[in-house]
Amino acid sequence: MKDNAWTRWPSREALGREGISRARRLLAWSVRLVAIGALLWSSFTSGRVHGWGVTAAVAIVVAATVAGWGFFRTTLGHRLVPSLALALVLVALAVGAQAAGFKVPALVIWCACGVAALERLPLAAALPVTWVSFQAYATVNNDAWLTTAVTTAGLALGGYALRLDAEARGNAQRLLAQERAARAAEAESAALAERARIAREIHDVLAHSLSAQLVHLEAARLLIERGADRDQILERVVAARGMARDGLAETRQALSALRGELSPVEDFLGELVRQTDGARVTVTGDRRPLPAEASQAVRRVAQEALTNVRKHAPGAKVQIRLDYAEHEVALQVRDSGGKPGELAGAGAGYGLLGMRERAELLGGSLDAGPGEEGFVVTLRVPV
Repeated sequence: MKDNAWTRWPSREALGREGISRARRLLAWSVRLVAIGALLWSSFTSGRVHGWGVTAAVAIVVAATVAGWGFFRTTLGHRLVPSLALALVLVALAVGAQAAGFKVPALVIWCACGVAALERLPLAAALPVTWVSFQAYATVNNDAWLTTAVTTAGLALGGYALRLDAEARGNAQRLLAQERAARAAEAESAALAERARIAREIHDVLAHSLSAQLVHLEAARLLIERGADRDQILERVVAARGMARDGLAETRQALSALRGELSPVEDFLGELVRQTDGARVTVTGDRRPLPAEASQAVRRVAQEALTNVRKHAPGAKVQIRLDYAEHEVALQVRDSGGKPGELAGAGAGYGLLGMRERAELLGGSLDAGPGEEGFVVTLRVPV
């Protein structure tokens, strides 16, 4: 439903002082003070001012000032009845000033009341107030009718121009507030996205490192239960310690990645296969630096895939293939299959889900399923 232009108030942003420069506010107050001073001066210099006339002149000026301030406050709160009442008080004060012989203050009050009504009231209420004020001004004014008509028309246009200027300023303030809110929402969204990215990095690093340690520690426990010799048990404990050391190195690498400091992907994969028995890596296509998110996706998927091989097919041969295409990079991890390990049922299946989520966030895809011999994980990420 559209607002009725005749009954719509100027916005509170338009009626308030927000967005008005300090220089403009100082100028406005200077004009008001000069106007009040001129009213007092014209009243005191009038030949009819004597005795109680001075008190009456001061009282009228003070009452008009208080009523004008109240009019500005009530219109700012969009309170129609008090605003109209105060406007009528101003008109009545001008009539009293005219009756007491203070013509100039009366004319100024009528003109100011008409202009302020056009600027701050709904048009349906402003036009009657303005008409009454300007009609009183035209009746009392002794100038030629053409001069009076031009003056009242100019005052009306000035009041409406002030209304349009205030509305434009109010719209600018609302747009500025909306822009600030949008920026705050964007910053919050970016912070949440960064938190999610850090959470994924922490999960991927810890899941890879801790699950590998768990494999060796569980194997050590089984060896102890079976009465294996000391060297076999020590071998598993040393391997778990090596995994812990590697996990610490991966954590440092993840922190470097969050700061944008990454080594080439092929170097990382080469180091990864050197730590995994029976694994080898092949790189095809034109090698080039990858965006940080794509590079991390390749690294984490490779780590998670090798972790799954250790859990579900220990001792299997693993072939890692990294292919640089024109618009994407593809990673394939294929194992030769084997007998499930002691920890084949460990975990809740979140590793594969996390890999797929990481790929989809980048606009890529991840396929995982049985191959001709073992299990195949294929990642594609646009770059």
